[in-house]
Amino acid sequence: MHHTNLDDVLHPYTRLIEIEIRGEKRLIPENNSLLRCFQYLSMHTISYGDFCWNGECLNCQVWFEKDGKEKSAMACRTDALEGMKINRMAEEIELDLEPQESGPS
Repeated sequence: MHHTNLDDVLHPYTRLIEIEIRGEKRLIPENNSLLRCFQYLSMHTISYGDFCWNGECLNCQVWFEKDGKEKSAMACRTDALEGMKINRMAEEIELDLEPQESGPS
């Protein structure tokens, strides 16, 4: 079985930023698209998911809060930003999320 190396797919980053995915805080690499960050969080399900990776399909659509309103975007074409709150995702985005340790409260 071929395993994808994260270093081969992620843009260079120096730190992890925090976003919220359906109410759960997650640490993801800065300077990457949301879809790459989802891949970082759930390598197998996203790497082998039904995604075109170039904005042609709607399989990576997400809905997030911005300026008090819900906006939709394609995860493959949208950069992850610190503090982003993703409320909903296309059903094709299956994240097999392990609990992440958080820092001191």
